[in-house]
Amino acid sequence: MMNLNSPLFDKVRSKPVAEEVRPAVDPICEHPGCKHKGEFRAPKGRDHEGQFHLFCLDHVREYNQSYNYFAGMTDSAVQSYQKDALTGHRPTWAAGVTGGLGPESKLDAATLLRARLERLRKAREAAQREGQRKIIGKMALKALDTLGLDETADRQAIRRRFKELAKRLHPDLNEGDRSREDKLRAIIDAYNYLKSAGLA
Repeated sequence: MMNLNSPLFDKVRSKPVAEEVRPAVDPICEHPGCKHKGEFRAPKGRDHEGQFHLFCLDHVREYNQSYNYFAGMTDSAVQSYQKDALTGHRPTWAAGVTGGLGPESKLDAATLLRARLERLRKAREAAQREGQRKIIGKMALKALDTLGLDETADRQAIRRRFKELAKRLHPDLNEGDRSREDKLRAIIDAYNYLKSAGLA
């Protein structure tokens, strides 16, 4: 914890806080011929940002009714100003467009929109394909191999293949021949594993 009674604090000097300098007399309204107090601020206009006139209440109302920031500007200059105001009058560049298009590009808004929509569509399709792809572990691959299938096999293919092999290898359907019983047991185990893994 800091000791506030330390002699080090005695040597610390701080600047005195400057008090706001106020005129000895209240300002007078800047409207010609008016002698009332000028206690209301009104902006001086374009190219004088941060500067204000001081008016009385009646004259500030009159000034505000006729005030037009865009006075003297052409329509195209006003539109350009309004467009730049959307980005805070800071420069912007096209983002995310293939090929890194610069400001010299002649692409219009509709073309850029079509390109963005096409990229979104492709990304959505890729995500769907990725979602459809099964994540298969080593044990599942081994079970599929036992059934003579690869990782692209769907549920129906796995079930169809299991039934086909079970009929071919089952002793009851082969006149009691038990020579392929081990192979049948391996196929049943593989199918049960795939079923428990949610693949069959």
